[in-house]
Amino acid sequence: MSKSFRALGLAVSALALTGLPAAAQTKVTDQGISASEIVIGTHQDLSGPIKTWGVPVSNGMKMAAEEINAAGGIHGRKIKLILEDSGYDPKRAVLASQKMVERDKVFAMVGPMGSPTVLAAQDILFDAGVLQLFPLTAAEFTFKFDPAKPQERLKFNNLLPYVESTRAAVKYMLETKNFKKPCIMHQDDEYGKNVLDGFTQQLTAMKLTPASVTSYKRGASDFSAQVAKMKADGCDVVVLGTVIRETIGAMGEAKKLGWDVTFLGATPTNVLEVPALGKEAVEGLYAASGFEIPYEDTAKGKVKDWLANYKKMFGSDANTQAIIGYNAMMTFAFYAEKAGKDLTGQKMMNSLESGEQFRDIFNSPPTKFSKTDHLATTITQVQQVKNGRWVLIKEGLMF
Repeated sequence: MSKSFRALGLAVSALALTGLPAAAQTKVTDQGISASEIVIGTHQDLSGPIKTWGVPVSNGMKMAAEEINAAGGIHGRKIKLILEDSGYDPKRAVLASQKMVERDKVFAMVGPMGSPTVLAAQDILFDAGVLQLFPLTAAEFTFKFDPAKPQERLKFNNLLPYVESTRAAVKYMLETKNFKKPCIMHQDDEYGKNVLDGFTQQLTAMKLTPASVTSYKRGASDFSAQVAKMKADGCDVVVLGTVIRETIGAMGEAKKLGWDVTFLGATPTNVLEVPALGKEAVEGLYAASGFEIPYEDTAKGKVKDWLANYKKMFGSDANTQAIIGYNAMMTFAFYAEKAGKDLTGQKMMNSLESGEQFRDIFNSPPTKFSKTDHLATTITQVQQVKNGRWVLIKEGLMF
C-alpha cells in the first residue's frame, strides 16, 4: 500500500472514530446583508383559496417592518421585505422562491404560507443556505430535522404544532368534562393527518378507544354523511381537524339534526372568521390555540394601540392571521438584533439556537429554540365561542 493511500485510510478511520460526518457543518448564506439593509422574502396566498390568511399575514409583516425601520432598523440596517403571491399553488411557490433566492438575494424566508407550498419550495432554500423561519403551517416537517442532513437545521417554527396542541386540548376536555366516546372528523391531507395523530396518540395514552373516525375531501362542502355517522356512533365530543368553512358546515349540520354534542377544533379553527360567519351554528365551540385573541373594545396597553394602528394602516380590523404575520417579523428582528452588528448567516443561526427567549405583546408562550429543538413551544390554550366571541377557558396546557 502506498504512503498516500495509507494516510488516507488513517484519516478516514480517525473520522469514523469521532462519529462526525465530514460535511456536518450547515451552510448558511450571507447574501442579502449590506451596510444599510437586510433583504427578507416571503410567499403568501394573496389571490387563491386561503387569501383570507395570506392577506392579513402579509399586512402584519408589513406593519412590523415599518415599525422596525422607523425605530432605526436592526443595528442601523433597514428591513427590505420581498412579497410574492403563491396563490396557494406549490408550483408558484417554487418559482417565487427561486426568484427571491437567485434574483432578490434574500437572506431569509420569513413566514411563508401553507403546508404544500412550503414543503414544495423548502429545498430551494436549503440548497442555497437560506433560513426558513416561522412558516404559516404547524406541520412537523417545518421543525423536525435529521441531524445527518445539516441543511435541514435551517428550518425553525414558532407556531403551536397540530399534533401537540391537539393532544393537550383533548386531554383537558376528556379529563374535565368526563367524556367517554370521543370522535374525530378531519380533512384528508397532511394537516388533517397531524390532527388525527394528536387525537389518536392522546387516546392511546389514556387507554381510550375512539367511538368514530371520519374524514372528508379537502374542498368539500357537504358533511351530512360524516355528521350522521358520528351521531349514530354515539359520540359525546367531536374533534374537528377542519378549517373555517368546514367547521361551520359540520356544526351547522349537527344543529339541523338536533344533535347536541360538544365540538373541539384544532388550532386553525381558532380565528375570528369562525364566529363572525358561523354565528349561532358555532356557539359553544371549543378550540386549541396558542394565544388569546384580542378585541378592540376590551384590549389594553400595547395590544390596544396595536389594534388601532393596524386598522388605521389597512382599513380593517386585525385578526389572528395578522398577529401571526406581525410576530413572525418581530421574532426575526429579535434574533437578528441578538446576533450583533456584524450580522452573518452563521451568527443568525447561533442566535436562534442560543436559548434566548422572545416574548410578544400578545401574552403568547415565549419563543425559545436550541441546537436540537427548532420548535418554539408546545404550550396550549383552550378557548370557547361565547356570545359570538372567543373567550379564554384554560391556558398553560401540555399533554
